[in-house]
Amino acid sequence: MPQSEAIAVWASHAYPLLAKVSGSYGGLVVYGGLAEDLQRASGIRTSVPFRHWIGKVLYLVVLEGHRRGEPPLTALVVHRHDGRVGEGYKAVLEVAGEPPITDDLEREYHAAAARLACYRYFGAALPPDGGSPALAPALQERVSRKRPSVPAPRPSCPGCFVQLPRTGVCDSCG
Repeated sequence: MPQSEAIAVWASHAYPLLAKVSGSYGGLVVYGGLAEDLQRASGIRTSVPFRHWIGKVLYLVVLEGHRRGEPPLTALVVHRHDGRVGEGYKAVLEVAGEPPITDDLEREYHAAAARLACYRYFGAALPPDGGSPALAPALQERVSRKRPSVPAPRPSCPGCFVQLPRTGVCDSCG
């Protein structure tokens, strides 16, 4: 089967698979897992690494969701190693007529809001407060890590330019 036909078949399976994922608040799927699920569900296998074809499948999912007036299910697909949406997420913005987002973290927050819209649209049981946009756990962990804070340097004496002690009075100049 030509790859273009396989992509169309995989996309037809991707939409319901992703809709099912969005039925669970906080649900996400990683690219490799989705690729394996699509091959299993369709019965069409390939030895081509998923990195070379999954973007084309997800682009068709973006088009179908836009045609239906539904939120972008592709926001649920993230990289295993860092929890980020892929470069192909820009298709969500293009198809919706929105300007591109060049800042990586801003794009992730956009995807988080899109995921929440998916959870609401596809009937996930939401928390009492209605839920909130959330980064993928792997990414949230990275963003939340505190960077070691470097203490601000103490002021220096205007007369001898030596760093002032905690008392604020220069030991040399008094």
